[in-house]
Amino acid sequence: MRHWPPPLFVLAVVGLLVLAGCTTGTGSVTDGPGVPGTDATVGETTTAGVTADAGGSTDSGPGVNGTLAVHFINVGQGDSTLVVGPTGETLLVDTGDFRDDGEHVIDYLDARGIDRIDALVSTHADADHIGGHAAVIDHLETDGDGVGAVYDPGVAASTETYGRYLDAVESHDVPLYRTQTGDEIPLEGVDVDVLAPPATPLADGERNENSVVLRLSFGRTSVLLTGDAGPVEEPYLVRTHGQTLDATLLKAGHHGSSSSTSAALLDATTPAVVVVSSAYDSRYGHPHEEVLDRLGDREVPTYWTGTHGTVVATSDGRVIEVATQAAATTRPRDLRTEAPVEPGTGGPVVVRDAYRAGEGDADGGDRAGSDGTVRTERTRVEISEIHADAAGDDRENLADEYVVVTNRGDAPVDLSGWVLTDESGVRYTFPDVVLDPGASVTVRTGQGIDTDTDLYWGAGRPVWNNDGDTVTLLRPDGGTVTEVPY
Repeated sequence: MRHWPPPLFVLAVVGLLVLAGCTTGTGSVTDGPGVPGTDATVGETTTAGVTADAGGSTDSGPGVNGTLAVHFINVGQGDSTLVVGPTGETLLVDTGDFRDDGEHVIDYLDARGIDRIDALVSTHADADHIGGHAAVIDHLETDGDGVGAVYDPGVAASTETYGRYLDAVESHDVPLYRTQTGDEIPLEGVDVDVLAPPATPLADGERNENSVVLRLSFGRTSVLLTGDAGPVEEPYLVRTHGQTLDATLLKAGHHGSSSSTSAALLDATTPAVVVVSSAYDSRYGHPHEEVLDRLGDREVPTYWTGTHGTVVATSDGRVIEVATQAAATTRPRDLRTEAPVEPGTGGPVVVRDAYRAGEGDADGGDRAGSDGTVRTERTRVEISEIHADAAGDDRENLADEYVVVTNRGDAPVDLSGWVLTDESGVRYTFPDVVLDPGASVTVRTGQGIDTDTDLYWGAGRPVWNNDGDTVTLLRPDGGTVTEVPY
């Protein structure tokens, strides 16, 4: 049963007393071409679209229908995370820095046709988290379908930004709730549990250490959003929740600050993938090298809004697919070698990788079982045709020996660096290729000039045995995408 938190009574800088009701509504998401929650220009992944191979498990856990999408919006030095549930209800966690006044977030919502936020969460009152609250509330209440309710830890700030936020709540009569450990935030089809802060504030009410921490559970996958929790609140989380903190995806605490995402938290959460939200040229130096080293030691793939742009994680309850604006390394220690992506940059997101629930482990071992692969039982890119027996003499007609790779999903997939290989270990590495939804590319064994639909291996002899072989498609890190014997 969902637990409604008690109304929040907070005294603003201007002496405003805010009272709360207890209702929420249903969000609205306008579908773009072929993808729920998608805009034709900026292209958005909000559905996993994975299929099961023959004999593979399709169990996503009890009661799972549709998909959950978590958008880590590139707002520069700040945080804003949009959650779109399987029925279209929406949850927005933070709105970026006060200097942007909600501009990046409003543009992002408008581009996706989102005119209502069912739940707006203030993790804490710092200006790089609630900086756009007033503008977003005003925009949605004036030009959209409004905000269902606001959730806040109840630790006030004596800042103009905080005062404007509470003024907007009052002027539009938006219900405001104090939120603490044990509460749940309603989002149809998804369990949104509040893990912190406790009823008695930590660290004498220091704002970061009383961040609202959310765990989103969808089927067998989970996402942990820790706000700016640091050296006081993170131990509280580990002590209070223990191994139930496990997360398929972890958002690094405090923008990747060395004070957060501790070894103890990583050991408790065992994430398969981590996302960092901060500016490329953060004046605080985020993400700090200490955090990148901790993630690197555990070999956790890491996405950074500073180099990947907006990051969209989509779950079908079993697998989380990660799509980004820019193709960049996910090796934590190498993130700074990549080019920056400016906040507010438009453009499509492209699926880069997929992570299965339970892939991480406490000592930084395998992302997906003992061999480190993403299991083939659930995938969106497949080997759709194998033509091993070329017409005539195979050795003289190598271009007629080929394998066809097809994207069966609903979003583009970057094949750059992926590998085709046979049982003997002969390898073909894909050049810079992005495969659109429903599109196929044919990899021909012989010589030729690459086109959008045909790639040439350049081998001097046949690769695929006429009497049987195995075609294996690998990701750049060696993880198996699919394996087809014939």
